[in-house]
Amino acid sequence: MSVDSVELQPAYILHHRAWRDTSALLELITPGYGRIGVVARGARSARSPLRGLLRPFLPLLCSWGGRGELFSLRRMEVAGRSPELRGQALFAAYYLNELLLRLLQRQDPHPEVFDAYVQALGSFALQPLEAVLRVFEKRLLEALGYALVLESDVSGEPIEARCRYRYLPEQGLERMQGQGGISGRALLALAAEACDNAQDLREIKPLLRQVLGQYLGERPLKTREFLIDLEGQGRSGHD
Repeated sequence: MSVDSVELQPAYILHHRAWRDTSALLELITPGYGRIGVVARGARSARSPLRGLLRPFLPLLCSWGGRGELFSLRRMEVAGRSPELRGQALFAAYYLNELLLRLLQRQDPHPEVFDAYVQALGSFALQPLEAVLRVFEKRLLEALGYALVLESDVSGEPIEARCRYRYLPEQGLERMQGQGGISGRALLALAAEACDNAQDLREIKPLLRQVLGQYLGERPLKTREFLIDLEGQGRSGHD
């Protein structure tokens, strides 16, 4: 891909690492260009004005240019305040970053993913963490072309709140007997992005994990392991 110059595009840093002596390699998410890799030359030097900006979750405006897989960062400035992220919310935000790094191809723009990411970061302080994560996962799958059909089952019948269903990979939801699977009520709540019931959230989580797992492969997400540990500690503290 060839880009002569992109000026002041909204962006967030998903990941950064040292590159050569004083430079940094950044993975950015942007609305108009998707996930991109840029080299920030000299950004880690003591006198660089960029040094304090090399952190995730900070709204930025970035300019870059160049050719190929990696671009050269030409300008970076703060575009707003970072959201308040502490404890589980901080790990959840890193989980979003890891999902995007694993599932987004470079230079494949999905403006709706950027919007969902920004909304999720701002919602962690206002809504239940699990609800924010499930809605983001749903929107990410939709944007990438892997949307779950949540209003009807594999036979074309409407999902009914009182019934229970199981997910068949590459097919969809199948109505089932007994108490296993996931309730129609939870599926309809996810479809409406109204996941405010604790029982619904408990049922939705393994469904989305199963679907995401089809595209993430066998390598586990590091941040998911941290979240599981934190959840276990939280339950122990209330026993």
